Amino acid sequence: MEGNSYIIMQKFSIVIHGGAGTILKSDMTPQLEEAYIVALEEALNAGYAVLEQGGTAVNAIKAAVVVLEDNLLFNAGRGSVFTKKGVQEMDAAIMDGQTLEAGAVAAVRNVRNPIELATEVMVNSNHVFLSGKGANDFAIKQGIKLEPDEYFFSQFRYDQWKEMRDSDNYSLDHTHSNLEELMRDKKFGTVGAVACDMNGNIAAATSTGGMTNKKYGRIGDSPIIGAGTYANNATCAISCTGHGEPFIRAVAAHSVNCLMEYKGLSLLDAMNEIVHHKLVDMEGEGGMIGVDAQGNTAMVFNSAGMYRAMKNSDGEMVIGIYKD
Repeated sequence: MEGNSYIIMQKFSIVIHGGAGTILKSDMTPQLEEAYIVALEEALNAGYAVLEQGGTAVNAIKAAVVVLEDNLLFNAGRGSVFTKKGVQEMDAAIMDGQTLEAGAVAAVRNVRNPIELATEVMVNSNHVFLSGKGANDFAIKQGIKLEPDEYFFSQFRYDQWKEMRDSDNYSLDHTHSNLEELMRDKKFGTVGAVACDMNGNIAAATSTGGMTNKKYGRIGDSPIIGAGTYANNATCAISCTGHGEPFIRAVAAHSVNCLMEYKGLSLLDAMNEIVHHKLVDMEGEGGMIGVDAQGNTAMVFNSAGMYRAMKNSDGEMVIGIYKD
């Protein structure tokens, strides 16, 4: 306190996810479980460090998502799955709750960190959503780091695709090598982050490699503003993970905003309503993470598990994989 002035510290927080779906402890080796926990903690700490130093929510979530994109464990960036053509096509979006500005990219190739490209779209393109070759051309113009196809190669992703490439089946992120098990198994491989900074500004980001063996340039909910990603200081910042089609039809992320704005629901109540009722009614499996401008957080899912983590300035920290 100086004289009669008070410095009031705004609670700040960050939440991340690394995908949701049929994630069972019985399917996980201790080594793999530990690897996921370490990866989530590393991304969480990268984002939290930005907030702790007074950085913006936008920069914090970008830092966290970059760490997740660089990790082969997650279906985004380097760990992205193979399409029908045997390549990686990546989607990402970011939204600033203070300004309602947003940037998104879809079906980009060879971009090391699609979330950085989405941020460039938001800040420097005068557009919201770029796709395919145009998005790649913009990446080159902005000096975004590109990588050769080999950078995105991982043997287990390739083996997943090899078992499916001669069929018309597609699959969400998975780990099983047996095709029958693989088709039963459902993991929705997306990464995302939401944060509230010291100034009470919030933001959301999501990044994904989509579905194994996907055709026709399929795009899910992740890069669609309002479906997989949304942020507004007046309500919430949301990043979704799940079977994209129902999330698009439900306009899932923006629906949370609407329940808070028009019905006065809390962040947690609004997220519960969308995840456990609206999405379930549409057979939509998955989950979402959220934060509001008071730094409150929530992690809600209707699947067997969701890779998730949260940290705030009150000293709370949570890392989880399975249903509690």
